[in-house]
Amino acid sequence: MIHQLSDVQSKSIGENTRVWQFSVILPNARIGCDCNICAHTLIENDVVIGNRVTIKSGVFVWDGITIEDDAFIGPNATFTNDKFPRSKQPFDRSKRTLVNAGASIGAGAVILPGVILGKKCMIGAGAVVTHDIPELAIVIGNPARVIGFINEDPLS
Repeated sequence: MIHQLSDVQSKSIGENTRVWQFSVILPNARIGCDCNICAHTLIENDVVIGNRVTIKSGVFVWDGITIEDDAFIGPNATFTNDKFPRSKQPFDRSKRTLVNAGASIGAGAVILPGVILGKKCMIGAGAVVTHDIPELAIVIGNPARVIGFINEDPLS
């Protein structure tokens, strides 16, 4: 389902993925199956999104970001693409961001460029992630700091 008020230029969108109104998806973006791309989102060209990913409203996914299967990106979470922004100055496009499988990013969190979010980690709402986050870690604050780890259910 692609809402008629979205601008979807990519032909690489998996089966049963829903794209809601006022979303923009550029031509080279790759999006997996069973995803939910909510309203008011932007997905650039050099982006890979896995299967069963939810991207809530107000999220912009810039070039160089990979989001693996089963990740959750909360409303108005912000990915940044330049650590030292200046108007009309080139920036280091080699900094790639990886959101590993099952990671969850809370509403309004800020993710700096070039970080790796470990599998099934939990980023608290409003956290500012300035460095890599370990697998299963729970982080909060500015800068984000580990406050615990998820006890993984062996049956999941």
